[in-house]
Amino acid sequence: MNSRFQFGWDHLRKAWSGILGAGDLNSLPKVAVDLPAADAERVKRLMEDCLTARGGAVTARQRAAILGELYLTLSETGRRNFLETMVDNFCVNREQVKITARQLLEAVDERSFQQVSGRMRETLISPQQQLLRQFNALPEGVKFLVDLRADLRTFRAAQPKLAALDHDLKELLVSWFDVGFLSVERITWQSPAALLEKLMAYEAVHAINSWTDLHNRLESDRRCYAFFHPGMSEEPLIFIEVALVEGLATSIQELLDESAPVITPEEADTAIFYSISNTQRGLQGISFGPFLIKQVVTELRQQLPNLKTFSTLSPLPGLRRWLSSYFEAAMSGEEQGPIEQALIEAAQLLKVAAEAEVVFNTPQWWENQMVTDVLKESLLSLCARYLHELREKDRAPLDPVARFHLGNGARIERINWLGDTSAKGMQESCGLMVNYLYQLKDIEKNIEAYATSKEIAATSRVRNLLRDDGDEQGQLTRLRRLLSLGRATNSSQS
Repeated sequence: MNSRFQFGWDHLRKAWSGILGAGDLNSLPKVAVDLPAADAERVKRLMEDCLTARGGAVTARQRAAILGELYLTLSETGRRNFLETMVDNFCVNREQVKITARQLLEAVDERSFQQVSGRMRETLISPQQQLLRQFNALPEGVKFLVDLRADLRTFRAAQPKLAALDHDLKELLVSWFDVGFLSVERITWQSPAALLEKLMAYEAVHAINSWTDLHNRLESDRRCYAFFHPGMSEEPLIFIEVALVEGLATSIQELLDESAPVITPEEADTAIFYSISNTQRGLQGISFGPFLIKQVVTELRQQLPNLKTFSTLSPLPGLRRWLSSYFEAAMSGEEQGPIEQALIEAAQLLKVAAEAEVVFNTPQWWENQMVTDVLKESLLSLCARYLHELREKDRAPLDPVARFHLGNGARIERINWLGDTSAKGMQESCGLMVNYLYQLKDIEKNIEAYATSKEIAATSRVRNLLRDDGDEQGQLTRLRRLLSLGRATNSSQS
């Protein structure tokens, strides 16, 4: 059985026992775990029985529970075939939509127009969506559907026809997970052990390495808040970790240092949001982060009026990959500028080839003071340019964390040299980190500027990094030309 569903299997069996009676496995259809075509046909008939409520609503509910339980017993191949069976047989009836559309066009008065409009709305609700709603009506059905969508997100890459089912399920989840239904709860060291274990497992930004590490993150000068849904009361949807400090934090290692003294929360003037982790892959594309940040800021301001600054200490997950592309293109040119010369000099000091990946893969290169003196200004400058680099498809910032915070009204406050020297930090961003500042009086203005023209709010300190060796626009133009050249070269070689 898929380990990701082990909790679901045990928990749902218990939750659904009242619906299934004895709940014996013999009540399930006898199907192979890979759900071959013959067995998929049996599952299709069971789905049809659910939709027609044959035997009454109670029986249909039992069948939905059997279907859900069956899904948990299948292999990855079987689950994909199960979902394809839904898509192949229970999509919107296109012919019926066409007939109803013609009737709508022919409606001559308001009364008939409203009647046909109602039929059209019903016709556009696919049977597969109705089936999903039956799962939702089961105890713990919301969690089942969230996990099912996580599977869909995996399978649809190889099987595009599953996109329609993913769209239907996402639309349902968006309505069920409206922020108005969510509650914010603070997680403390006194929270249930099962919840603390999930916090450790779900942390996606800075791994929690031990119970001691977790205890440190829940000290009196730390805060952790999570969103919960009434249909998933034991599962956090997203959580945010906050450090109460004096001044901007610039290093995650210092911030998480277990030996650092604990300060009195009332003495802190700054709240640092250093980790925001979504916990449910099945809720991808449904945004909770902005609402959680706003609620946490409101609560912290009420509890600790001395807090004046609200900032993040954020990773740059795509920076190193971007740097490698930049240097590959730049070093292939006939002449190198100051930034490229810095890489060459660093390579000479390390006695390795003058290639970005070779230099950055050199063990502990950041502990060589001469090397860091050579690279620091160049990498800071390139990082500033990376944060201003835009995606072609929507002209939004290339960096996903920047898109999130800039879209929520923050500004780029400072780039921190060697802010994360963990293996992950060096692999993702050569150790650089960013402070995004939520200046309360400017948030709405920044949101509007970003929404209308993708304007990137940044301090003069960050913008000056763009101008270190030329005007800002000129450097960005040169950068994009180099990256385009690099992409073209890679394409021709592939």
